[in-house]
Amino acid sequence: MTNIAEQTLATIVTNNHFTVPVLEKYDLDFCCKGKRTLADACTEKGISIEAISEELEKSSEIPTTKMPFTEMTAEQLISYILIHHHFYVKQSMPTIIGHLEKVAAKHGDRFPYMAEVLSLFREINDEMTMHMHKEEVILFPRIKEVTAQQEAHQHSNLAPGYIAAPIQVMELEHEHAGDILYKIRSLTNNYTPPEGACTTFQVSLAELKEFEEDLHRHVHLENNLLFPLAEKILTTQINLN
Repeated sequence: MTNIAEQTLATIVTNNHFTVPVLEKYDLDFCCKGKRTLADACTEKGISIEAISEELEKSSEIPTTKMPFTEMTAEQLISYILIHHHFYVKQSMPTIIGHLEKVAAKHGDRFPYMAEVLSLFREINDEMTMHMHKEEVILFPRIKEVTAQQEAHQHSNLAPGYIAAPIQVMELEHEHAGDILYKIRSLTNNYTPPEGACTTFQVSLAELKEFEEDLHRHVHLENNLLFPLAEKILTTQINLN
């Protein structure tokens, strides 16, 4: 990783997904704020660039069979996101809510913050359900449409906003979901079970941690790879003579 300090967080993760745990350890947002350089992000957080660079360099030495995301077409990225992320979110949210409801009901008196965690995750559930629906019925079909035009070498009469407008909405919703999960992480002391926590309590916090980590990877693929690619495709089609 040459000159890693000057690389964006998104580029670092795209080049090697084994860097994700390091960035998450230092709470460096590589998805919604992935356009910042590592140096700028560290300065903002008051983190030693030397220390984190060393950890990132070590992570790059791990043998990796990373997915070739940067070589994927827009349709391949969409398929991966639907299968690996949308499916996971839809399956996991009801389970997590069920566990949080039990914890809040049984241990809410001793740990009142868990009631707030439940409320916040219900908000995540509602927002992510609508968010994924909009992607699946509006944005993703539009991306496939302009991709088909590209493959047919057709000029597009569509305005740039045909793709850019829904992307802007999706990016704002990504950021809001990230903010809610940050609150949950803060309330739970980085998903740390309190002393004497029951199994359901421990499991629910582990599920929340996994959910946030998946969301980071999910948003990274969309914000930093799929969305720029889709906008580039449409711009190219518009400019065809």
